[in-house]
Amino acid sequence: MGTRSVALVLLAAVLLQTLLPASAAEGLVRVSLKKQPIDQNSRVAERLSAEERQRLLRGANSLGSSDEGDIIALKNYMNAQYFGEIGIGTPAQKFTVIFDTGSSNLWVPSSKCYFSIACYVHSRYKSGQSSTYKKNGKPADIHYGTGAIAGFFSEDSVTLGDLVVKDQEFIEATKEPGLTFMVAKFDGILGLGFQEISVGNAVPVWYNMIKQGLVSDPVFSFWFNRHAGEGEGGELVFGGMDPNHYKGNHTYVPVTQKGYWQFNMGDVLVDGKSTGFCAGGCAAIADSGTSLLAGPTAIITEINEKIGATGVVSQECKTVVSQYGQQILDLLLAETQPAKICSQVGLCTFDGTHGVSAGIRSVVDDEAGKSNGGLRSDPMCNACEMAVVWMQNQLAQNKTKELILNYINQLCDRLPSPMGESSVDCASLKSMPDIAFTIGGKKFSLKPEQYILKVGEGPAAQCISGFTAMDIPPPRGPLWILGDVFMGAYHTVFDYGKLRVGFAESA
Repeated sequence: MGTRSVALVLLAAVLLQTLLPASAAEGLVRVSLKKQPIDQNSRVAERLSAEERQRLLRGANSLGSSDEGDIIALKNYMNAQYFGEIGIGTPAQKFTVIFDTGSSNLWVPSSKCYFSIACYVHSRYKSGQSSTYKKNGKPADIHYGTGAIAGFFSEDSVTLGDLVVKDQEFIEATKEPGLTFMVAKFDGILGLGFQEISVGNAVPVWYNMIKQGLVSDPVFSFWFNRHAGEGEGGELVFGGMDPNHYKGNHTYVPVTQKGYWQFNMGDVLVDGKSTGFCAGGCAAIADSGTSLLAGPTAIITEINEKIGATGVVSQECKTVVSQYGQQILDLLLAETQPAKICSQVGLCTFDGTHGVSAGIRSVVDDEAGKSNGGLRSDPMCNACEMAVVWMQNQLAQNKTKELILNYINQLCDRLPSPMGESSVDCASLKSMPDIAFTIGGKKFSLKPEQYILKVGEGPAAQCISGFTAMDIPPPRGPLWILGDVFMGAYHTVFDYGKLRVGFAESA
């Protein structure tokens, strides 16, 4: 959670609270969600930022009926965080955790955390008070976009509802520097991603639930109630799904890369019209640990322009349009390969497959002993690449050169702020368009009330676009992160047995 000012961090990370065990049935654990209204202060730090997702991504049939099983209750905080209670040890020590499909480790604060204030304002695990504790001691650290935790591995029993996962490896956090975790509503994080992205290659809790025969089917599902203050906050079901929380059938798509729950996605449409960017396909991940919906800057900017969101004016973008706009248009009309255009005008280099910043370099992480590809942002190159995408889309609509250049200038004004946050007029929701995502050949639409987040009440209320910019370069990108904004509208099934993700309209 590191390099950016914490005061500017926007909503993300699903924070799931208070696992309330319901009546048990075989092989199924049900997680009910409760919620609290969105507030301004919580925007500060309770988010696993898109920056961290970007850093990591650069590196690296019928289900059981809900009538059988336990229910784990989750609380919804500010329609951006869903968190729940688990137990660790014997007798169980209680912790509130995020259930995060975008990570794979379980960690909680340790009683051996002495020098981080965050540890003192949250529950801390005390190994000496557990009869099932097993020493491990292997060091571990996890870095987020706005902070980090460090500590060591231990093993103990983990309780979810009425289920007990035995000999679970988890991290005792002994360092939680910075403000982020200090003001967070949660104690730790329980990852539901694949072992491929698990720090220390630790076996995830979900894997052990299956291995130990605690669930009837290797499936879990999320339902998020987006109506803050009304009824339950939502539900997380281990072992199946609850038919009361979705309409019709799920549309399933195969997992294309294990690690995150990643799949292929098609075109993105604004008010029924193609943006063109993903018409040939994009990668996407379903991520319960991200509050917003993140995507490539070029498309997020177009969406923000259509919904009237105001971001930060990018001078680099306007400079590219004024000095190179006509040349880019001419090259596109001459049917020059789009990926080569920005290198031809001298703003990018060309690596044989696509235009890239001349600043690509190798970053060596001494602590991890690994080399990761890092991209040093070149604003002029990035602005050129976005302009090419926008112009292609406008040319496909048979717009004149003058109209295209004027439109691109308008898009420059809609570029998101450095934190990805864009505000809108709360009174204009009725005039905003639907935004649709093509998954499995079907269009999944979001209405304005589903993709706009409201902060505060009355005259002081602010409305924020639920779309935030994040650029993942090829070959892993372009990539979309479908966080709570999307998962709130669509009940989501994570089918580990058949390696697929399913979506159906939430009920």
